[in-house]
Amino acid sequence: MFTALLETQRAAITILVFVGTFFLTLTIGRFLKRRAGVRLGVLFQLFSLALAFYAAITVYGVHAPWRNHIGAAAILLSTALVVALINRYVWDFYFEQRKQTPIPHFLREVVALVIFLIALLIVLSVGYHAERELKGLLAGSGIAAIILGFAGQNLFGGIIAGISLQINRPYKVGDWLQVGERFAEVMEINWRSTRLCTNDNIYLDIPNNEMIRQMIVNLHYPTEVHAMRIRVGVDYNVPPNRVKDALFRAASSASGVLASPPVKIFMVDFGDHAVTYEIKFYMGNHARINQVNDAVRTNVWYELKRQRINIPFPIRTLQLERRGPGAPREDHEEARSILRGEPLFQCLSDSQIDSLVMRSALNHFGRGERVIEEGAEGDSMFVLLRGAAQVSVSKNGSVIPVATLNSGDCFGEMSLLTGERRSATVRAQADCYVMEIGKAVMAEVIREAPECLRQLSEILAARKMETEGIVKEAVLPADHAAKEKEYRATFLARLRTIFAL
Repeated sequence: MFTALLETQRAAITILVFVGTFFLTLTIGRFLKRRAGVRLGVLFQLFSLALAFYAAITVYGVHAPWRNHIGAAAILLSTALVVALINRYVWDFYFEQRKQTPIPHFLREVVALVIFLIALLIVLSVGYHAERELKGLLAGSGIAAIILGFAGQNLFGGIIAGISLQINRPYKVGDWLQVGERFAEVMEINWRSTRLCTNDNIYLDIPNNEMIRQMIVNLHYPTEVHAMRIRVGVDYNVPPNRVKDALFRAASSASGVLASPPVKIFMVDFGDHAVTYEIKFYMGNHARINQVNDAVRTNVWYELKRQRINIPFPIRTLQLERRGPGAPREDHEEARSILRGEPLFQCLSDSQIDSLVMRSALNHFGRGERVIEEGAEGDSMFVLLRGAAQVSVSKNGSVIPVATLNSGDCFGEMSLLTGERRSATVRAQADCYVMEIGKAVMAEVIREAPECLRQLSEILAARKMETEGIVKEAVLPADHAAKEKEYRATFLARLRTIFAL
């Protein structure tokens, strides 16, 4: 009877252990799922059932052979809980939330498979004492692994490199990279390779195991702003500071070059036929590198041409050039005709206009370049021989176009004759060819014809009154006449001061 009572108690305890273990495991799983966000599936429920059954038969004292099978199943199914915890706290929480490093699904699956294989080896070795069979299996699988490794080393190397790139993230889709001598944009990153697209719209598919062997320059990290360098050779006879100033102006005004950080010019080499200068400038998105380099080089050519700075030929080249007596004759004739029709110069004789034309400089301005800038100091005027230019003024932070200049137009005369700052900006709409009349040349001509001062002061006074809206179609009232007389006297005194007469 006592024995029967013990059997009844053991059976009850066994049932309680089974039910308690099952529901306790499920409760822990629900807590992890709802509170901690651990994703558990049907495998965890099977694990709970196997664990409860194994605990019950252990308490009951059953020593049947199938008990090992139940324990083995519980251990194997427990890998579902281990994998879920690793996914939640290692991959999701640590890497993706704290380190901001996305973990690919492929890597998660590989780690889960490794955990399951470890659990399987433990079950086979401890539960079934299959050490000898495992050694033979591992030896055979090692040989197979070596064969597969040699056969698929590029594929596996690319996959491992792809996992490394996904974790370290040295670049991302949309970044511009310098890989070797090539510049290209990242279009796609997969497990085997990285796909790039060059400026010429040529796609490159580079295996990841080759990518990690090369030095990669990410032009978009940490920002898109990066420096570029262009070299140009200049004649030895030109002073370095003059060359540096010219190159700085040319590069700073090029489209696509950032104002900050500023352009820098370096003298880098004394070559066999030229002094080599390097232009360092900053730009943004590398996708426009061809356009920005073109703009810088184009501006450099025009600026050096205006400054009479030569880009020499190689010293081994024999260049025979017959130099003419000066500027082309047709340009001088055109300039004479334009100045003869300009009211400011009607007081000058033909010989004085010829002297003015012959001693003035002829300059080229490229499309988009500023000829004069509003607010800048100026002591020259310009005659537009060929091309077109736009006149604009700044108002309330915006640029307002006010006029278009064409061949035969003059501009900048107020700054030349009065010393005032430039009142507008003139920018070349197309390539322009202009004659620039400087203060020194104009002063020598006026000294030969001092009687022109009074006529010039009258013209300047009339233009100022027109600008102020004083002149009307009706006869001038007395106060207007007095205002005009005052302006004439002011401009006459200013002309004498400027030209030292």
